[in-house]
Amino acid sequence: MRLGTSARVTLAIVTGIILLAVYVPLFVVLVNSFSTSTSLSWPPPGFTLEWWAKAFESQGARDAVATSILVAIASTAIALVLGTLISMALQRFDFFGKQTVNLLIILPIALPGIITGIALNNFFRTIMGVPLSIWTVVIAHATFCIVTVFNNVIARLRRMGTSLEEASADLGAGVWTTFRLVTFPQLRSALLAGGLLAFALSFDEIIVTTFTAGSGVATLPIFILNNMFRPSQAPIVAVIAVVLVVVSIVPIYLAQRLSGSEQTHR
Repeated sequence: MRLGTSARVTLAIVTGIILLAVYVPLFVVLVNSFSTSTSLSWPPPGFTLEWWAKAFESQGARDAVATSILVAIASTAIALVLGTLISMALQRFDFFGKQTVNLLIILPIALPGIITGIALNNFFRTIMGVPLSIWTVVIAHATFCIVTVFNNVIARLRRMGTSLEEASADLGAGVWTTFRLVTFPQLRSALLAGGLLAFALSFDEIIVTTFTAGSGVATLPIFILNNMFRPSQAPIVAVIAVVLVVVSIVPIYLAQRLSGSEQTHR
């Protein structure tokens, strides 16, 4: 499909406006992380590296980063296992209610975070009687991280077909041997891409975390929210926000490269 000159110009202008609306605020946060102002006034009266040094010296910030990494790794591991099993069950087998199950798996990523958070908070505290802790956060994050793994794996399974698995079975290989030697090697890049996206999604999640974390649990986004309006803490929060953006970009970029290279080879 070819676009006319006016359509291309209009599309370029709209795209530019959208990109500016998204990335200019991020640039402002980056600049403010070097500002000498403690209230993040604009334009910055001067520039300094003081806040970067203080941010890396902050024990609270380091603990929050460690907590976020632990939660992200644990929820991603759960999502990889359950997301792979569910996707294989839905793609390789037919059963009653298959489409309903597929909808229920995808639904958590579409629901507003506040709805998911309230529902899980009530489930843990009222129904299960479980105190909120870091592990309730892990379980809560896994509910939506599963979707990213599920989407990647089931898309790969649909492209793979079943011919190689059937050939392996005809040659006498068992189910586990076929999965280990035939299915899993073809799923590795999809699993890695899904895992990276799940990690990024968990690492900077705040709404669901707020409702499912105990009083002593502070992930990095919660640490930022709690310190954003405290005196002289705003520049440190800006530094942490910049680091958070970078950490979030890396896995998403790698996942995109993996998906792109896989499509190129095919």
